[in-house]
Amino acid sequence: EALDALEAALAEPDERRRAAVSSVVARFPRFLDGWARLGELARDDVEAYACFRVAYHRGLDRLRQSGWRGSGYVRWRHETNRGFLRALQGLGRRAAAIGEHDEAERCAQFLDQLDPELARGTEG
Repeated sequence: EALDALEAALAEPDERRRAAVSSVVARFPRFLDGWARLGELARDDVEAYACFRVAYHRGLDRLRQSGWRGSGYVRWRHETNRGFLRALQGLGRRAAAIGEHDEAERCAQFLDQLDPELARGTEG
């Protein structure tokens, strides 16, 4: 249901897309890809950073609840990982944009550990 709602929101015209995705996130606040997509549609770097950070932390919690112990692959090819990985990518980009270069580097390293193909741009 959340994925269908997000797909419909992303299909909205440009001028309504951000508000539509925001409504999806309000309805499904645990939907990681909703937060990540909202970050992609943010009005500025700080707003984007905040959205990506929410998705990132919720994603870490979800991974841990699923038995992930802080190391090992989290691959893009598994659709359930895409919201988290999209958030991690976005967080790294926006961290760099606001001058948080150490955080941007940590995000890049973490992404490389989780999915080296995605980090190299050969996946996703």
